[in-house]
Amino acid sequence: MPATAPSPTDADLPSVFATVESEVRSYCRSWPTVLASGKDSWVTDTEGRRYLDFFAGAGALNYGHNNAHLKGALLEYLSGDGIVHSLDIATTAKQHFLETFDRLILKPRGLDYKVQFPGPTGTNSVEAALKLARKVTGRESIISFTNAFHGMTLGSLSVTGNSMKRAGAGIPLVHATPMPYDNYFGGVTEDFGWFERVLDDSGSGLNRPAAVIVETVQGEGGLNVARLEWLQALADLCHQREILLIVDDVQMGCGRTGEFFSFEAAGIVPDIVTLSKSISGYGLPMALTLFRPELDVWAPGEHNGTFRGHNPAFVTASKALEIFWSTAEFAAETADKGALVRAGLEKIALSHHGISARGRGMAQGLRFDDADLAADVCRAAFERGVLMETSGPSDEVVKLLPPLTTSPGDLQAGLDILAESVAVAV
Repeated sequence: MPATAPSPTDADLPSVFATVESEVRSYCRSWPTVLASGKDSWVTDTEGRRYLDFFAGAGALNYGHNNAHLKGALLEYLSGDGIVHSLDIATTAKQHFLETFDRLILKPRGLDYKVQFPGPTGTNSVEAALKLARKVTGRESIISFTNAFHGMTLGSLSVTGNSMKRAGAGIPLVHATPMPYDNYFGGVTEDFGWFERVLDDSGSGLNRPAAVIVETVQGEGGLNVARLEWLQALADLCHQREILLIVDDVQMGCGRTGEFFSFEAAGIVPDIVTLSKSISGYGLPMALTLFRPELDVWAPGEHNGTFRGHNPAFVTASKALEIFWSTAEFAAETADKGALVRAGLEKIALSHHGISARGRGMAQGLRFDDADLAADVCRAAFERGVLMETSGPSDEVVKLLPPLTTSPGDLQAGLDILAESVAVAV
């Protein structure tokens, strides 16, 4: 690990960031340095300082920075003048991706999904899912859950829980109703019973929804993990009442929890699935909306977008699937690494009052009863050469999303720095 260096401040950054870029920037305020390069689980700034990346592009870099195999495939494609932009025109890169995704991901899991390219980001995928659910059912309402995060455009924002982000819409966010997420009441009240009761009560005022949208692990919401039996009961409820079930796997998919899809452990099959972030494998913009074939009621061009066909992302996505998902080995390794991280976090939590470990797979973190301490810990970690962020409604959780390819040695080194940062902060 690099020696601790004096931490730069926002004032040390080139002035162009403050004078030209919008005040909306956020991550750079927590990590006031200019990054120049990245390789695997490490990034290096313009001053030569190296940082162990436990952020991974908010989950967009599950296979690390500049994976050599993915980079090689991308450079070969570009050097051959491969098509870069194509909207929804058929290309060799798209064909190869669809064939590879079907062969390595869908068929081995017995999943019969149509694949839609809704646009380049996670919120594009969610918007398409909500729009399709309403078109299929003829209903307007969507059920979401407390502390959910599904994106920043108006549709996805309407099913997001964070009050600050919702307020940024500037208009009422309608046709969505939040319900308590699993363990929202800390086990004192059965969360699921409330949803079931108001759904079946003709006097509740709740219109039968088109769909329910859920994250199996709420990343931005504070690493809240839904019990598998809760997810199973939710899926059963939706099926029995002809409500479509949407699983948002934008951050927790592509192996983040171990399995390729985060819902696999629960043994459920959602009607619609949203994917983005690490589906390209290289940090390139790409998103998918998956749905059962009978739900494919779109008219040609009814939902479109200029950047649906980003072929460099198709190339790296195909290569990532071939390298990491042709066998079950990668998922098993991810589960082992997740257990290593969890053990380290539990050890830290046991050493301090008011701290608890939470998460699943390689989405893990520490929750602080004193929310302000989480930011202090992340700041101390940055000064010691590790990038990690906070999450939760009060930013009370130190959230770890290291690349899934991070070595056990680097994971342990990062945990050691985290332990030191907690000791300094508390």
